[in-house]
Amino acid sequence: MQRTASAHAKGIPVWKALAACFAAGAILVAAVQAEAGATLDRVRSKKVLRCGVSEGLTGFSLQDKSGRWTGMDADFCRAVAAAMGPSVKVEFVPLTASARFVALQMKKIDLLSRSTTWTLGREAHLGVQFVGVLYFDGQAFMVTRKSGINRAERLKGSTICVRKGTTTEMNLAEYSSEKALNLKALVVDTQDEADKALFAGRCKAYTSDYSILASERLAAPGGAGEYVILPERISKEPTGPAVRRGDEEWLRLVKWVLFALIEAEERGVTRENAATMKKTTQDPAVRRLLGAEGGFGKALGTDNDWALRAIQASGNYGEMFERNLGRNSALKLDRGVNRLETKGGLMWAPPFR
Repeated sequence: MQRTASAHAKGIPVWKALAACFAAGAILVAAVQAEAGATLDRVRSKKVLRCGVSEGLTGFSLQDKSGRWTGMDADFCRAVAAAMGPSVKVEFVPLTASARFVALQMKKIDLLSRSTTWTLGREAHLGVQFVGVLYFDGQAFMVTRKSGINRAERLKGSTICVRKGTTTEMNLAEYSSEKALNLKALVVDTQDEADKALFAGRCKAYTSDYSILASERLAAPGGAGEYVILPERISKEPTGPAVRRGDEEWLRLVKWVLFALIEAEERGVTRENAATMKKTTQDPAVRRLLGAEGGFGKALGTDNDWALRAIQASGNYGEMFERNLGRNSALKLDRGVNRLETKGGLMWAPPFR
């Protein structure tokens, strides 16, 4: 979803801009890896998980009127904190796309949960490791209904709004070249700038991940019905949480929290019934998941109730999806490939044994 570098400077090829960014990232990696491995201890001793999130994106991380953070990314932060212990709290740190990796590398945050696309370049060059996929997305285009445009090919020669520091910028350039569309990028720094540019007619379309476009459409002038998201998906955007490279203990815990939320949905364990199921179930798989047997907590740096607390904090994966993105949300997104593997999707967890 979000690329590591912007190639908007006139005359500079995208690959050169990326190379410069990766080189700078390598310097930061060298500076922080000597002290890697201490995140779990820091969170456990301070009882605070510093979680990097977006500055405001409906369905993923957004403060409501009371100041409470809501969304899939925010809920995942809460699940990880709960897994660490009942007294561990979350400190949400809003970050721009261009600042998020620096914040993680320089230990300003413990976990990045900000709708961030998992790519080879990021893991190879920026000193981060992705925990897994929290949401499978894809890049699309949004236009005004009055434009009459119903296919991406009809954007030929148009100016397209795209955010700085995101994967969408390179995807747009590659798609334009592949389809000979001669699309011109209008690169902006923030989500708000992109919205204003589209709404003011400075660009014919705005390109981003489908979920972001659906979120931004809710606040569009004249209402969501005045804007159309075109059917083409021009990229794969597997988005998920990330941690610093070299901190294997922390990576292992956060990774298995994600797996626990997915496994809980598959096994029928919910926020409401988790405690009861731990006491009453005879299913060995559920008993291992909820800590009634197996004894995996100590190996993860916590206790045997870690998954139980994570599920009670945020619900299972399906509950999180439907509350924030699906039928019980303002976005009403179809689960699509984010369904469980047992139901035709791509979400699955390794065995809890």
